[in-house]
Amino acid sequence: MPLTTVGRNFIAEALIDDDTPTFFDNTNAHIGVGDDDTAFNAAQTNLQAVTNKVREGMEATYPQRSDNVITFRSVFDTGAANFDWEEWGVFNHASAGVMLNRVVESLGTKTSAATWQLTVELTIAIGS
Repeated sequence: MPLTTVGRNFIAEALIDDDTPTFFDNTNAHIGVGDDDTAFNAAQTNLQAVTNKVREGMEATYPQRSDNVITFRSVFDTGAANFDWEEWGVFNHASAGVMLNRVVESLGTKTSAATWQLTVELTIAIGS
């Protein structure tokens, strides 16, 4: 999963408790979706969609960690994010903050007839 530059910098800040970062915890973490398929660029700080983008907070017990895997999960109810899902990212704020990552992939078209759940697993790997 490609990290953004600000996501990488956040991790560095958090490691040494520099600048009191806003953590990606249950209170602050959000998954955002949008309808723009512009290629990923590490310098991006937000989803690229102009109007069709929505962020939803975490489900009650998320994020979760198991060793080196962090799982984020959000639910988009019938009234939210009803458009083509072409991009998504993990954020530490409902409307601003740090976009940890951004992934460009077509997940389908959500309509008001459905509630969708998006689960993101972030694996912290070692070695090469």
